Amino acid sequence: MALIEIQHVNFQYPDKQERVLDDINLTIEEGEFAVLCGTSGCGKSTLLKHLKREIAPHGDKSGVILYGGTALADLPDRVAASEIGFVMQNPENQIVTDKVWHELSFGLENLGLDTMTIRRRVAEMANFFGIQQWFRKSTMELSGGQKQLLNLAAIMAMQPKLLILDEPTSQLDPIAATEFIGTLQKLNKELGLTIILVEHRLEEVFPIADRVVVMEKGRIICNDSPQDVAQQLKAFDAYHPMMLGLPTPVRINNALQINDVVPLTIRDGRNWLTKHFTNEVRALDGKLSAANPTDDIVLEVNEAWFRYEKNAQDVLRGFSMQVRAGEIVSILGGNGTGKTTALGVMSGLFKPYRGKVFVNGKAIKKFSNGELYRNNLAVLPQDPLTLLVEKRVQLEFDSIIDVLGISKEAANVQLNEIIKTLNIGHLLDSHPYDLSGGEQQKVALAKVLLLNPKIILLDEPTKGIDAYSKEIFAEVLRALKKRRVAVVMVTHDIEFSAQYSDRCAMFFDGNIVSEDEPKLFYSGNNFYTTAAHRMSRHLYDFAVTSEDVISLCKHNQQLEQTSTPVNV
Repeated sequence: MALIEIQHVNFQYPDKQERVLDDINLTIEEGEFAVLCGTSGCGKSTLLKHLKREIAPHGDKSGVILYGGTALADLPDRVAASEIGFVMQNPENQIVTDKVWHELSFGLENLGLDTMTIRRRVAEMANFFGIQQWFRKSTMELSGGQKQLLNLAAIMAMQPKLLILDEPTSQLDPIAATEFIGTLQKLNKELGLTIILVEHRLEEVFPIADRVVVMEKGRIICNDSPQDVAQQLKAFDAYHPMMLGLPTPVRINNALQINDVVPLTIRDGRNWLTKHFTNEVRALDGKLSAANPTDDIVLEVNEAWFRYEKNAQDVLRGFSMQVRAGEIVSILGGNGTGKTTALGVMSGLFKPYRGKVFVNGKAIKKFSNGELYRNNLAVLPQDPLTLLVEKRVQLEFDSIIDVLGISKEAANVQLNEIIKTLNIGHLLDSHPYDLSGGEQQKVALAKVLLLNPKIILLDEPTKGIDAYSKEIFAEVLRALKKRRVAVVMVTHDIEFSAQYSDRCAMFFDGNIVSEDEPKLFYSGNNFYTTAAHRMSRHLYDFAVTSEDVISLCKHNQQLEQTSTPVNV
């Protein structure tokens, strides 16, 4: 039975000519797990919001959306509120109360349920999601992973029939993200809950989906099982941007062109590698050392200790770090370990009560704000909206150019180059709040690049952007590296950091506990490592990217072919 029917839905935002949704037709069956994916700005989030009428965007809409055979607009308020649950990308935007237990009961109280029913459902959800240990905590004390789990639990307490999620793992560390996706799978399999999920990180969700829907420029181009979608995309266009976002086993299979069933999971990928390739050569020669030690140190933190309140616990405990000119450093670690706080200390936003921070050999406290942040150091925060304050994207850039005090001709040359590189020219007349999360991230990055900094601090720079846009961002990083700009990025994106970082550092308990070149760093980990390494480590050493695995497979394949004896 169809739970959701979308019939010829079109939508465009006010004062816009192009359609964000263009003749969308889609049916979601009851109990299905559907994954919706596509490049940034293709209309995924807009389509999801139309399924929850309370947050449907304003604009020109046509077509019909049916829920259980009834038009969404005609549903009783109680049914619309309780039976259709929505989990947002940013967990902090959805939490409305001060205590965990109150957040769990908030929706139930608004439905007018009696006290005993509320208590029973809250207890059930707290037990199911493992919330007992932090049940009475303040919501402000929770990590990002705990906040997202709380949002999910609060919605599930209302016993919805449809659960809609818009990139719920974008701000979670890899382990927390895997656990969250596992919880969704459990809800789907054990409760028969219908789930529609938008996600860019497809490694975990692609294999467990009943159906994958791919969108492009407001239209649906693929709608089938994961296996079939992988084949259809390849047949449609081998260089389609979405090919870069497919799970690692699928991309490796596509590159090596083996005529066999496409592996979707890490387990299937391991078996597939063992079946088709040897490991006579386990590793290829390559750089396995850190950045050049002779490069200038442009940013240094010495034994920094920091806490937010006088009597609170320390968030940073003897944090030390050195960053060299032209070096790209990734800081990784779980939610709530202090990574963002460390960036705040490095940027001068937070002042440690013990320890020192130096920028180009000069103590950071001796800089004036104008001197520090103009052509010297720039920060891209985790929430790009904190940088976007104007009514149009073009005005965002104009405000930076005015601050820089340089000629508009020179500034426009630089701006046009950035706009072209990031492919955001079509966004200039848009309101920043009308953009997708990935588009907002690109615009905020453009503002940062306009400042011509020598040091850039990035907090989750790949959050909310698709794999193709990450390739564009990687080109930006390469250009910065050539200009000897130092880049420090806090990230949960293991795959991206493994491919483009010079050095990776693990942050734990308020300090960096380990750092190394990516191949050494990730090949030494069991859980906190890339999908390519987990898939291939039984055969190959130091293979932490898909390209590493593909190169080793081809190399061993050639050796096998040249050493095969010829029968006479």
